[in-house]
Amino acid sequence: MQADVHHQSPSSRETNRRILALALPTFGQLIAEPTFILIDTAIVGHIGDAALAGLSIGSTIILTAVGLCIFLAYSTTAQVAHLLGAGRRREGLQAGIDGLWLALGIGTVLSIGLFAAAEPLCRALGGSGDVLTQATTYTRAIVLGAPGMLLVYAANGIFRGLQKVRITLIAAVSGAVLNTALDMLFVFVFRWGIAGSGAATLIAQWYMGLFLVVPAILWARADGASLQPRLQGIAAAGGDGLPLFIRTLAIRAAMVATVACAARMGTAVLAGFQAVNSSWNFAMNMLDSVGIAGQTLVAMALGAGDRNQARTLTRATGRAGLMVGAVIGVGFAAIGLFAGRFFSPTANIQILVAVGMVTMGVFFPLQGWMMAIDGILIGARDYRYLAGTCTLTALAYIAVLSLVAGGVAPQLPNDLLRTAVLWTAFNVVLMGGRVLFNGLRVRGDAWMR
Repeated sequence: MQADVHHQSPSSRETNRRILALALPTFGQLIAEPTFILIDTAIVGHIGDAALAGLSIGSTIILTAVGLCIFLAYSTTAQVAHLLGAGRRREGLQAGIDGLWLALGIGTVLSIGLFAAAEPLCRALGGSGDVLTQATTYTRAIVLGAPGMLLVYAANGIFRGLQKVRITLIAAVSGAVLNTALDMLFVFVFRWGIAGSGAATLIAQWYMGLFLVVPAILWARADGASLQPRLQGIAAAGGDGLPLFIRTLAIRAAMVATVACAARMGTAVLAGFQAVNSSWNFAMNMLDSVGIAGQTLVAMALGAGDRNQARTLTRATGRAGLMVGAVIGVGFAAIGLFAGRFFSPTANIQILVAVGMVTMGVFFPLQGWMMAIDGILIGARDYRYLAGTCTLTALAYIAVLSLVAGGVAPQLPNDLLRTAVLWTAFNVVLMGGRVLFNGLRVRGDAWMR
């Protein structure tokens, strides 16, 4: 009895080890795009406040557009892992190849469309004057790397399903190093301004895409998968991802509404919001890596028909997400007290960054559990439930934001209180709603298929 109290059972230790072995390298891949934006934010912030505010709008556009296509990674991961769990390896890799073709097609269309629509989109998000010019310039530069980034998503669906995720860490680290070096060269040496920052990121995105696609193709060929584009397979990949697209669209719409709300509160609030948001995106990927580890393992367990193992993995992943969220929350709040100086030389914006990061840090444990269960439900291919509940939550949140921007914020005496109210609403309504719906779902068995 005493040993049971003080030590985990071997099965529990093994489960945690499997989650950790997948989560750490997966985190490397997940931080790629947020890291690029974070690096851009730190460098562009020294160009001027208008450039930083413009970056906030431009990065929101690219993160929204690319983020909407995250289903390329999630649906491929679940499909490949399910098929591997069922002993159908070649079919799983074939699904991965279909996902690569879909990613290339979507990325090309996305890149052309966003380049053409950059200025009206930036204006719609509240950009005007010099901020609009900076935002449009950055958007038109960075969107040309969209196909490369979507290839990264699709390739990682293959690697996660195969549980060969270390290569994603190598790609992310080398891509971040390349982006940083080019960013400093283009902005500080060549003095290309915000356009140089966008160009550095698009080069890094294409580098990562090619770095990951080549070994993905080699693995698929070794197992007999066809490399030819198959319209039926591509259509099936798109159909599987549609509910996930709707889910992500709802979440991204909520994020865009948050940026628009911050823009209505003034340039200082928007600039501070960008620093907190880019830092939050980076930290959230640590939580997402736990969810994706659970997603892969649960998908394989369900593919093998082992519901008991799926339930055990769900509980372990939820606990891991809660614990990681608590640790990150403490660090996020502590770092936030002095992080503002890295993003802006303006004292007022530094204070707003501190307020935003401390507020976010308090809610990180809850976010950690929510992201873990989110990954589990994706691994179980419970896409329709996630699409429906995320849409309802986002609609409720956007309604609250309308009240905040139109009624509450104008009555507040300073930007500090406006920033605190904005981030509190974000966590209580948007994140809290997702916690509620995810918790209700995993209480039963309907999600296990």
